[in-house]
Amino acid sequence: MPTYDYQCRVCGYRFEQQQKISEAPLKECPQCHGEVERLLSGGAGFILKGSGPRSSKNAKDGCSLERTGRTCCGREQRCDTPPCNKG
Repeated sequence: MPTYDYQCRVCGYRFEQQQKISEAPLKECPQCHGEVERLLSGGAGFILKGSGPRSSKNAKDGCSLERTGRTCCGREQRCDTPPCNKG
């Protein structure tokens, strides 16, 4: 559930509120009952999980093809026994 930042237009009180995405924004300050506005925030990053080409499983095996688009020895295909140490 996302956390939204709010600020009261009357008293300036800032607070966070966890809400479902489908919920309407809050309208009332919990301190003075004045009008609040939902603030824009930088947000948070997200983490992709799985066994795709950039997964941590493949990153640990030594072949740089998945991470950089080329192997350490310049081959255009994956090394058979990484790391190949030909570089």
